[in-house]
Amino acid sequence: MSEARDSVIEAVDNPPSAIREKTACTTNTVNAPEEGVREWSAEYDLVYPEGGWTAWSQVLAGNMLNALAWGYPATFGVYQLYYTEKLQLPSAQISWIGSIQIFLTFALCTVSGRLTDAGYARQTVFAGCAVVVLGTFMTSLCITYWQIMLAQGICTGAGLGVLFMPGVAIIGSYFKQRRSLALAISATGTGVGSLIFPSTLQYLIPQIGFPWAVRCSAFVALAVAILANILLRPRLPPRRSGPLVEWAAFREGPYILFALGVFLYFLALYFGFFYINTYARNVVGFSTTESVSLLLITNGMGIPSRPVVGYIADRHLGPINTFVLTTFLLGCVELAWIGVTTKSGMYIFSVFFGLSNGAAQGVFVGALASLTTDPQKMGTRFGMIATLSCFASLAGPPTAGAIIDRCHGDYLWAQIWGGAVIMLGSLTIAAARMAKAGKAWAAKL
Repeated sequence: MSEARDSVIEAVDNPPSAIREKTACTTNTVNAPEEGVREWSAEYDLVYPEGGWTAWSQVLAGNMLNALAWGYPATFGVYQLYYTEKLQLPSAQISWIGSIQIFLTFALCTVSGRLTDAGYARQTVFAGCAVVVLGTFMTSLCITYWQIMLAQGICTGAGLGVLFMPGVAIIGSYFKQRRSLALAISATGTGVGSLIFPSTLQYLIPQIGFPWAVRCSAFVALAVAILANILLRPRLPPRRSGPLVEWAAFREGPYILFALGVFLYFLALYFGFFYINTYARNVVGFSTTESVSLLLITNGMGIPSRPVVGYIADRHLGPINTFVLTTFLLGCVELAWIGVTTKSGMYIFSVFFGLSNGAAQGVFVGALASLTTDPQKMGTRFGMIATLSCFASLAGPPTAGAIIDRCHGDYLWAQIWGGAVIMLGSLTIAAARMAKAGKAWAAKL
């Protein structure tokens, strides 16, 4: 009798391969190829396709969502310059508009990530895109500081936060061995959006005025959003139950250290994007048009570096190792900004700043994904890190602006602050890597 009971228990704990394969087929909405990567989950046997039209179309959709979610915030340097001239307000006060936008983009990632895990990815993206377009149209009608804050800072920021996370989580369910590369290719959308939206404003403002230039940006955003929503194909079965926050993650040492390092990284990240234009104009002597071209160069150089670091992370170093190196390099570039005093130097700096920033951002999501073993919790865990980062992105640019204003327009101490904080973040991420793998420096992690 006991032998029969033990046999039943063993059969339940170790189901035959045929049953596991049947479970994989019934729980996935997309049939995976034979050469896919198989991973055993506590709830099902998941096959990662690692390629095919459907998988790569999710990368394309994620690319479009990145163009919206991060192309918009990276464009704020153009808005910063325009608002500073038209509203005649201090840099720190104008920076709060962009900081609130980025804050909400990160803050709502926990909610949108959990909705994605629950099976509402496409509905979440649709709602976020609608709010972004609405906020952009309202921005075109604003004439006072607080109107701009409500429309561009709060409304648009909330929409960006809702639409971003589903694309990341869905891509992670299609790739494992090529995940860093797929996410890095998706992240090139940030650079594409950072070229499209500021270029649209820069070209159209002299032609048709600021209000209609902003409305044209809204029409571009609407077209991109529609295409992305058509392409999205969620793959995993919904995880209806479960907490909004996965508190167990905060009992994992590597996850805590990684979260702290990312917080420091984002604290200083947007300082360069927000102030490269004003530094070029006020310190180096660029015209307004020339200073905007620096932002376009910076954003454009981030496009090629993202897939390159994704390939290196997948094939050679591992995503966390690559993230440590790229963030440290970015901190060094920010410190090198101190010595830039000529126009040629500004162009060279914008190239290296764009390359290093694109490399760091391109591998960031892949590094975070390597700390998440259960793909059904990927959206939630990604969202938690993003929500923690929102406080850093909220405080960073105004802090830099306050330092500049306190120093009567001198950027030296703000540049030292930016570079030092990013390098400290890199060292903290390195500590997370050690907490996960010990002193095995050759480990691909």
